[in-house]
Amino acid sequence: MDRFPNAADVDFHSPLDLTKAAAAVLDAEGRISGWGPSAQRLLGHPAEDVLGRPAALLLATGPRPSSLCTAHRPRATVLDLACRDGRTLRAAVNFSPLASQGVAATVVLAAELEALRSWEAQLAMLQGLATESSVGLTIFDTDMRVVWGNVSTDLELAGVAQYVGRPAADLFPEGEFISRHHPPDEDQIMEHVLTTGEPIMGMHYRGRAPADPVREHVWSCSYHRLLDARGEPLGLFEESLDITDRYRAQERLSLLVRAGKRIGASLDVRRTAAELADVAVPQLADEVLVDLPPAVIEGRQPPTGSAPGHSLLRMHGRTPEEFRTSPVSYPPSSPQALSLATSRPVVDADPPGSPGGPAPAGRRSSLFVPLLARDAVLGLATFRRSSNPDPFGPEEQTLAVELTERAAVGIDNARRYTSQHATALVLQRSLLPQRLPEQSAVDVAYRYLPADSRVGVGGDWFDLIPLSGARVGLTVGDVVGHGVQAAATMGRLRATVRTLALLDLDPAELLTRLDGLVAQDSEPHADDGLGDEALGVTCLYAIYDPVGGRCVWASAGHPPPIVADASGSVALSALAPGPPLGLGSLPYENVELSLSNGSVVAFFTDGVVEDRRTDIDSGIDRLAHVLTWQRCPLEELCDRALSTLPPGPQADDATLLLVRTRRLGAGQVADLELPPDPAMVARARTDTERQLETWGLSALAFTAELVVSELVTNSIRYATGPVLLRLIRDRSLLCEVSDNAHTAPHLRRARRDDEGGRGLFLVAQMSQRWGTRYTGSGKTIWAELAIP
Repeated sequence: MDRFPNAADVDFHSPLDLTKAAAAVLDAEGRISGWGPSAQRLLGHPAEDVLGRPAALLLATGPRPSSLCTAHRPRATVLDLACRDGRTLRAAVNFSPLASQGVAATVVLAAELEALRSWEAQLAMLQGLATESSVGLTIFDTDMRVVWGNVSTDLELAGVAQYVGRPAADLFPEGEFISRHHPPDEDQIMEHVLTTGEPIMGMHYRGRAPADPVREHVWSCSYHRLLDARGEPLGLFEESLDITDRYRAQERLSLLVRAGKRIGASLDVRRTAAELADVAVPQLADEVLVDLPPAVIEGRQPPTGSAPGHSLLRMHGRTPEEFRTSPVSYPPSSPQALSLATSRPVVDADPPGSPGGPAPAGRRSSLFVPLLARDAVLGLATFRRSSNPDPFGPEEQTLAVELTERAAVGIDNARRYTSQHATALVLQRSLLPQRLPEQSAVDVAYRYLPADSRVGVGGDWFDLIPLSGARVGLTVGDVVGHGVQAAATMGRLRATVRTLALLDLDPAELLTRLDGLVAQDSEPHADDGLGDEALGVTCLYAIYDPVGGRCVWASAGHPPPIVADASGSVALSALAPGPPLGLGSLPYENVELSLSNGSVVAFFTDGVVEDRRTDIDSGIDRLAHVLTWQRCPLEELCDRALSTLPPGPQADDATLLLVRTRRLGAGQVADLELPPDPAMVARARTDTERQLETWGLSALAFTAELVVSELVTNSIRYATGPVLLRLIRDRSLLCEVSDNAHTAPHLRRARRDDEGGRGLFLVAQMSQRWGTRYTGSGKTIWAELAIP
């Protein structure tokens, strides 16, 4: 099938060729004695109109043909000929005199001048291709042997004559096709073109020309079949254009594109160094080495004024498991030291050896480029060549500098990220409880698993807060986001929860107040800490009372706890959590549970149960299954729970707080209900003394009686209903007096002439702690006495 069906016919015969030109014969007198059909086609005159007549009748202007006929040698001229239809044709005319004079004295050939000029231009073009074109043209016969080459081919081969008659494979013995869309073997390509007639164009060929064996070149080659006049194959010809500079420019551009996508994407110093090597090898160099100061690897500021004598560490390995370093230093006179001192690239065509290892055999070239970021020298990158003896040229140096600049920015970002991550991790861990306080209500175990280092430190927190009456407050929360901001927000919220918990607020009330504070801090004008991070805060707060086993909790957008009772039965809460903190839209509700002695309660953040690869329901099921082993030690249960996490890096912090509940025995609690009669104060003192004697705490009798007397007296004075006295023997002696009054007593310093106001002052002086908490029916005043 013709590949160019609309192309014009190309005929390289001259218009004055006998097969194409208008031919006529003149006698010695200049009369027309012969008139061919081609002459009739050109001028339109039939033979009967012109034979025997003077040729001058055919001239529009110009010299007389008789003068041209008398010439003794061929002449060529341009004449204006008169056509039969009245037109004037400007023609190129050749006069060729014959040796014998007679009827046929001169043969005249004529052609349209414009057609002749077009043919001459085509001939000049062919001449230029053969002698002046930079495109190499080589003709091969049907046996794929060299027949002819133009001047460009002759220059590349250092003389094409020596290859005439030799196979194509002899031209570039070590060359290869680097295009992938055709077979890489030249014989197969040429055989395909000869057999099918289908040209193959745009093949990229790499090799070393005989005229320049040192430098590697790249050519764009095309192959076309040659046919004779009968349409039989004569062979084929090859067009080759040296595109070395363009090809290398495209490679440099593609290299920069790859570098932009790969270098510096990991926020890890060692990986960024490995990414630089991955991108540059083998296109730019055979080996890339990166040397950094220890401070940069550790995330600290690079040493100022990186002098040549600075000790550096050479990076090895591309994964955390393979990563290692080896010390390296450079003498002041070395090219590496010069590059570091001047902050400029330095080329060493054949360095004597590297301080990092023995020099490879044979000639090699090295390029040393300092790693510069924000006017600081972070280290040195070394580009080495061993297979390619060419030294690094200016364009390659520029490319190496651009790659190194990208790597330097990535390394500096990774260094700063490492520093910030370490700071955030220290901050977060310092804000989390270092150890939970000892108390009798619960046994606890906890695990905190920070997010993978590529993501950053998160905002998880947990806490155990001792409350009055041997109760404990338990809290767990999560701030959306990572980094120092999230850690600082977490610290503020944890401190706020602890402060509110010590006010003895119930969980729903505590979350309501915390929600108002978070919403206030999240307003657009607030710029003092929480900001946008606070818009994604979840929190759960619970209070456990070991006297009756009562647990009350409320949630602000946080997953509810999972409870496993003493038999191993696991229960999930049916109440949906309230809205996250800071929205201020819906109220929070308390959930009340009665926990048997030895129950295990799991408080957790979503990092324990949620992963990108699994949904949260599957994670909760995994954790619930672990809690069926609740008889195991809590530390073992924590390890079992975290071992069920999917393998791989953590996308979020995972915090788990396991609590095993205890109930205080009946022998540790004594209750006494008293009517609102001042005479009952003496009974309260007597019963207190008797109970302390039973507990073996007679040494506390005087102090306890005084405290109980003051608290009961205060309640009877202001209450309108019964007064309840409760004594609890725990790690300390707890004295609680509850009534139906909602007015809290205030500690004040009485004047000398005051008759009252000294009771609470005495209570505060004689107890470790004291305070007031409100209940649904009134209030409770409590005091805590140390057991000697």
